[in-house]
Order: sequence, then C-alpha cells, then structure tokens
Amino acid sequence: MKRRSFLKNGALASMSLPFVQNGFSMQAVAKQLFEVPKSAEDKILVLIRMNGGNDGLNMVFPRDQYAELLVQRSNILVPESEILPLTLEVGLHPKMTGLQTIFNEGKLSVIQNVGYPEPNRSHFRSMDIWTTGSLDINQTSGWLGRYFDGAYPNFPDAYPNIDYPDPFAISMGSEVSTTCQGLMGNFSHAVSDPFNSSNLLMTSVTNDGTYYGGQIEYISTLINQTNEYGQQISSAASAGNSLSGLYDPQNPLAVQLKYIAQMISGGLKTKVYILNVNGFDTHDAQVDQNDVKEGVHPNLLKRISDAVRAFQHDLELLGLEQRVAGLTFSEFGRQIASNGSFGTDHGDAAPVLLFGSCISNGIIGANPQIPDQINNQAGLDMTIDFRDIYASILKDWFEVDLQVIQGLFEQNITYYDILQGCTTAVNENAIAQFEKSIVFPNPSLGKHQLKFISTNEFIEIYLFDQSGRMLQKSFEGHLNAGQQILTFDLGYLQSGRYHYLLKSASKQELVSFQKL
Repeated sequence: MKRRSFLKNGALASMSLPFVQNGFSMQAVAKQLFEVPKSAEDKILVLIRMNGGNDGLNMVFPRDQYAELLVQRSNILVPESEILPLTLEVGLHPKMTGLQTIFNEGKLSVIQNVGYPEPNRSHFRSMDIWTTGSLDINQTSGWLGRYFDGAYPNFPDAYPNIDYPDPFAISMGSEVSTTCQGLMGNFSHAVSDPFNSSNLLMTSVTNDGTYYGGQIEYISTLINQTNEYGQQISSAASAGNSLSGLYDPQNPLAVQLKYIAQMISGGLKTKVYILNVNGFDTHDAQVDQNDVKEGVHPNLLKRISDAVRAFQHDLELLGLEQRVAGLTFSEFGRQIASNGSFGTDHGDAAPVLLFGSCISNGIIGANPQIPDQINNQAGLDMTIDFRDIYASILKDWFEVDLQVIQGLFEQNITYYDILQGCTTAVNENAIAQFEKSIVFPNPSLGKHQLKFISTNEFIEIYLFDQSGRMLQKSFEGHLNAGQQILTFDLGYLQSGRYHYLLKSASKQELVSFQKL
C-alpha cells in the first residue's frame, strides 16, 4: 500500500514513526535540498533548541541599562564587572567565554528581541509556532517540511534512492521535530549514536489486500527505509574525522556536535541539523543564591557556549567552517522581573544567536528597553519576527527563490543581512581543486608524497595530530594549476594517525594518513 492512500484511510494519520538508534536529539536535510545554485548545495544549517524558555536577559545583557536591570532582578543579576563585553552596550554571561571568543573572531551575531506578535506563554503552543513558522493553530506542517513537500512530493515512497541515498532529515534523539513535518510524513530521521546503526528486525510481509495487510506493508517500508538510512549515517560517521581537542565528553551537546562534524566530514549529504538542550524552564533556583554566576541556568549557558566553541574550532581544523552556520532559539524568553524564588517566569521576546564564519558578526537590532517601572509580569517586546530570521537564512544561506520563501510563511517577510565576511559563491573552476588528494604510500614509515590538484593560487598546508593539535605549517606558497606532488619526511613522528589541512582562498580539504 502506498503511504498516501494509507493515510487517506485515516489510520496513523499523525504518526511519523521516529525509529531511534540510541538516544539524543538532532535533525537534518539532504542533497540539492532547495534546488538552488551549486554555490549553496553544500551549505549546512545547525539549529539548537533551548527547550523551556530561555532567560535572554541572563544570557545577553544590555550593559547600558544595568541600573534598570538591578532594580528588576537584583536577586539573580550577575555583578556588572563580571559581564563579558561584546560591545560597549552588549555583554554575555560570564560562563559564555567560548562564545565571547567566537564573537571576537568575527563568527557570532546576536539578534535582539526576537519573537512573534501576540506571544503565547504556553510551552507547547509557542514551540509549535516556532517549529511550524506559523501563527495559525491549524497549521501542522513545519516550515522546512512545507518546502520538502514541494521539492519531494512523493516522500517517503521510493526513498532512499541512487540520487538521494541519505536521509533528508536527522533528529538526534528520540523525537522528530515539527520543523521537518510534511503533509504526508516527517522528513526527519531519529539517531542517537551514528556509529551504531543496528538494524530494526522485520520479517517479510505480504499485503493480502486487507486494511491490516496495507498497514503492515507500510510499516515494513518505513523500517526498511530506516535501516538503509542508518547504514548511510554509520558509514559517513566512520569515514569522518574530528580534530578539535576542545570537546568535553561530559557535555551531551558537545558529543552531539562532534558527531555532526564527523558525519559532515565523512560525506553525509544532510543539510539541516536540529539539536535539543532541555532545562530552561527556570521558575525557581535559576541561579545559586550564594553565587548568582553559578546555578542551573549558568551551567546550561556554559554547556552551549563551550560546545559551540569546540564545534566551530573543529570545523576550522577540518576545513569545513565556510559550509556551516548555526542558530540558537527558544520558545520564548522570561519576564523582565525575577520572582522571589531566585528564578524567572514565562515571558515573551529573547535574543537568538547566529554563529559561523560566514555570518554577519555583531549585534542585529537595538538593545531591549528596561523601564524603571514595569507592568506586572511584563516580558520583552518583540521587534524582530523569528520568521524573518528563518526567511533570511533561506534567502542568504541556501539561496532559495524569494517567491518560494514567501509561499512558506503567512506574513510579509522582512529580510535581514545575515551573511558577511565570505560569500556562498564558489569558484566553479576550484570545485575539483583537491579532488584527488592522497598521501602515498599510506601507511608510511616516514617519507611520503602528498598529491593534489591546485588551481593557480596561494596554498597553505598544515599538519595536525589526531587530537587536533597543529604540529607545523608544512608548506605555503603559490602553485600553478594542475597536479602537485610534495614530498615530506615525517620519520620523527610517533606512530599514529595524522592529518594534512590544505587551505586556499576557494577551498579547504583534510587528508588523513597513518604513520607506522
């Protein structure tokens, strides 16, 4: 039975069967995702959901209004001298040194006062709004799911296939996101450990023409699809690398982001990853009463800051940082005033963070205004609609046609310039720059050759060990177009796995080898 006719019969109409391979929560999307120019085909978006309602005023501080904040939340406000400065007017929580580093490197943007009109303070309803990208209570498809429906109207029939062997979406964990929910099914695929793609057991079935037989056939199709996708994911993760030594193995988000780096570097053709961090519903004990810089919320901020810093460092070492951009968001912010339990209650707008080497570095939008006196339970007013941020990402990062974008959202879109510092445009002549890069012999005892293709430009080559530590710059100089053969003698190195990072203005590549 085809999925479309199966759902028309009414059974399991809202079921997406999120088969899980061992535990966390991430989502993703595949090859030629938006049918855009080649310059955007390899772009990747990472979305980090801060579930529970993040207190944006304890994450991004309007430093120019510290006196007003002190009036409204004196029992939870960190000392002014401890705030990490980004600009004269904006600062980060002292636990967020990793993101301060990224900001200073030009790889972080703070988007202020993000929300939607007539905000809803229900966790479930507000997250539905953020994931569907719609204020319509009857809207059940996600903002990405609606696009997928237009691009791949027959999903899940005939997927995976030779053109699209990888899952359109990966959800790291036990849940699939409404973000990727389409009309006939969810485009996300649940994974917990990409290195463990154990198959789901399914005996062969025959559709006997009954309604029950059709159900069993459909479920069998989904299980087979899950197993095939699992093999693709596991193969990519095993073939990939992670070079940064900054990942904390005790930080669940860092573990997930490391998995993503390995899958990307291993060649998985997914495009959008969604990760979940729980625990932001901080009505009480948001901070430690004895030291407001510590506590539940500060620890969550540190978890995100450290993990993103490690991920960004890894992408740089892997030569992938110009392919990846990330966004953090929560269903709503918290109220301006703290409560008597050293916490905060449900609010409205909050800042979101955009990270990556190609994003506009700096502050987008004005600081929130903190009045001397506030109405009971007041939150921050929305000045930037979150759907405009989504649309701007689709426009600038994935280069989606503006008419297509407008069709995904119900309101008139205002676009923001989110890209700066590098362009999505790729020199077509440089696509195969390092296409045939190899180390020969591999493994080697010491002396070996690095063979690669160059395109008449300046090239740098760095040597890294398996932990991500740079050992030396092995080469720099201008090379003419054509095949290059460089000889290196690394007999002094200990046995182990090493990596050459080849960098030019138009492309980067990691070449791994084994030293005996």
